[in-house]
Amino acid sequence: MNLAVAQFEPKDGDKSYNLSIIRELTEKAKSKGADLISFHEMSVTAYTYTKDLNRKEISDLAEEVPNGKSTQRLIGISQEYNIPILAGLVEKDKGKIFNTYICVTKDGIIATYRKLHPFINKHMSAGNEYCVFDLLGWKCGILICYDNNVIENVRATSLLGAELIFAPHVTGCTPSAMPGRGYVDDRLWQNRENDPVSLRLEFDGPKGRRWLMRWLPARAYDNGVYYAFTNPIGYDGEHLKNGNSMIIDPYGEVVSEIKSFENDIAISKIAKEKIKLSGGSRYKNARRPELYKDIIGKEHKSDTTPIWMKKKQFNTKQ
Repeated sequence: MNLAVAQFEPKDGDKSYNLSIIRELTEKAKSKGADLISFHEMSVTAYTYTKDLNRKEISDLAEEVPNGKSTQRLIGISQEYNIPILAGLVEKDKGKIFNTYICVTKDGIIATYRKLHPFINKHMSAGNEYCVFDLLGWKCGILICYDNNVIENVRATSLLGAELIFAPHVTGCTPSAMPGRGYVDDRLWQNRENDPVSLRLEFDGPKGRRWLMRWLPARAYDNGVYYAFTNPIGYDGEHLKNGNSMIIDPYGEVVSEIKSFENDIAISKIAKEKIKLSGGSRYKNARRPELYKDIIGKEHKSDTTPIWMKKKQFNTKQ
């Protein structure tokens, strides 16, 4: 299967614009032989700016799934180019608001997943179900951004049969306890055409790609799965993001990655033979859950608030 991942700079709350870019990149992916394309977290609406929305504002932004206009537009794009599309939006259902990621084909919606660990807006509810579904002969799973940081979520999705995990994100270039993390200077972004090297060094350093490389390949390797990581490029709200959308194989190797500062795609052919040969597949077969099922299953209070939301003194533009 030829898998495509995308990156683009969204406009806050401008669904029409964001869907137009999704359409453009879908057309590009199809023309280059992709069998499906995946976009980032809340790619239809943009993400970071929603942290300041009140209940009415976030509710007005949200739509029903599958009957909302954005879902129907995505289905229309999928029909136009005959290619499955995965994208994120804000969903409302029975009075609750969710950070939701969907997979659509020309025949309609085939998968809906609600983020398990939302934090960007206090009015969002948490999803409570894993998602594994069939797509083009593959068993696929979805974990949105922070969900991937909790390794139990990845293992559970893998054990439910996922061979490919879609990992839509809006991440990177924010403060953290890890040395070297933080915001990227806005001046580097504004001067990217004249001095692309300085910005690339920041994006590929510990603020961006080097942080991803500490854990993202491990999720793929430990579980013997392919990973489709997507992330915006440029500004999402007030936060500058590094893109680096990539496809990682079950050996934990990056097989395709976007390294431009533009709206773009990357494509890789993925093959199930790698899954069978991967260490992660063998390790799953070697498990002894009787040793740790009671330990892992203990009750625990979840806290997902990132440091950049706890420490208001951080400036987003240096």
